[in-house]
Amino acid sequence: MTSPLQSLIATGTKLWLDSIDPELVVENRKLGATGATSNPIIVADLIKTGRFDQDLVRLMNEGLDDSAVAWRMTDQLVRQAQSVFLEVWESTRGDDGYVSFELDPLIEDLELNMPHEKRVSSYIELGKKWSAGHKNRMIKVPATPAGLDAIEELCAAGVTLNVTLIFSDRQYKAARDAMWRGAQRRSSLETFKSVYSIFVSRVDVYTEKHVPQLSPRAQGQVGIVNAKRIWKQNQEFWADKKLPLKQEMIFASTGTKKKDDPPWKYVAAFAGSDIETNPPQTNDAVQKSGMTFERQIDKLPPDDVLAEIDREVDMQKLEEVLMSEGLQKFADPQKALLKLIAEKRSALKSGHAAAGVS
Repeated sequence: MTSPLQSLIATGTKLWLDSIDPELVVENRKLGATGATSNPIIVADLIKTGRFDQDLVRLMNEGLDDSAVAWRMTDQLVRQAQSVFLEVWESTRGDDGYVSFELDPLIEDLELNMPHEKRVSSYIELGKKWSAGHKNRMIKVPATPAGLDAIEELCAAGVTLNVTLIFSDRQYKAARDAMWRGAQRRSSLETFKSVYSIFVSRVDVYTEKHVPQLSPRAQGQVGIVNAKRIWKQNQEFWADKKLPLKQEMIFASTGTKKKDDPPWKYVAAFAGSDIETNPPQTNDAVQKSGMTFERQIDKLPPDDVLAEIDREVDMQKLEEVLMSEGLQKFADPQKALLKLIAEKRSALKSGHAAAGVS
């Protein structure tokens, strides 16, 4: 009997896990997941479990500061996930099986207020550093002004990119065009692979707060409509490029934020193409749902609903607000991760001192 997640994959969707928890990676690989993604919140949550205290002690004993410990732990966890998905990368010849590695969110920290050119050069330097020697690692670069300006150079250097924090078609087009310019500077397009992470549920949270006049038929559909329209643009742009590997959309932020929404609302909406990065709890809910998924990616609401969305939702304002919020959400988890490691350093040192006394 086909499971709900198997039926989703059968529609043509690639299932990636929004976690690099070693246990969940193995578990979700068995369920059909073919990739994963990471961020500082995921890393912090794993460190909080205490399962990696020995690794932390080892890194701290090397004399590393909190920031270096954070990046070494992230690198270790991403490497472990990469090893699980390497077979997928090999069998698809580089078209799937990736694990995403997020570059330092503090580059965009509003308090640091780094000059634009310094941000761009930091993305390029770190992107090259953390991708070196990794077959199935994707480097996450945000669709901020600096991130967008780093894409061409990183892609030209052969770095496989996941452009994240995309809310609008303007951001998508800027990222895609920079990517293609960079790709054309490569000596070969055989290994050229790119993905574009469009955030979904945050858009619907925005419209509920800022566009309350939307009718019940339109409210809660804007994130889906926006993502499907960008998906179609992406399909059309790459169709005539005749590339060996697919340049795909990642449907991100697929966990529902409203209690009234079924947990598989977004999962079902994008069934049929490209990649979904689902939180572990979303995959659990889908698996327990008993549902059979069918292709929905190219189905939109009725024309009158689309017309209402186009009339009422100012996409430029939406992008500005969500990017502002997104940048705050981007830097804060990295600061929280560094604070956690400092606390762990103190606690683990005290623990070892106590153990020595006994």
